[in-house]
Amino acid sequence: MADFLLKTEPSDYSFDDLVKEKQTVWTGVKNLAAIRHLLSTKKGDRLVIYHTGDVKAAVGLATVVSADTDPKSPTDPQVVITAGKRLATPVTLAEIKSEKVFAHSPLVRIGRLSVVPLTAEQYSRLAGA
Repeated sequence: MADFLLKTEPSDYSFDDLVKEKQTVWTGVKNLAAIRHLLSTKKGDRLVIYHTGDVKAAVGLATVVSADTDPKSPTDPQVVITAGKRLATPVTLAEIKSEKVFAHSPLVRIGRLSVVPLTAEQYSRLAGA
């Protein structure tokens, strides 16, 4: 099992939208590194949903339901995710940047990356586990 953070602009698609729909195909990933990360997901992987824009915080959890690791188009992965729980307290980017556990994370080093692998320790910190 692996852990990832998925970034989304809440005005385009928010965690509330995911909760309302219960599950969705995660789309809109353009960066090739992010696409590679998304293609590496597998059923059961844990996800943290992060709002960009004015919010800049991890806000909720989700799980990979299915992942097409051999999509018809390598730039259009078909990863289905299902909503999990909302974080009791969002974890802001400022908090993330201040913690040693994230010092070498692409989350703080490569700001434009929309799919970020997380270590188990990083996931636990964000998920409040």
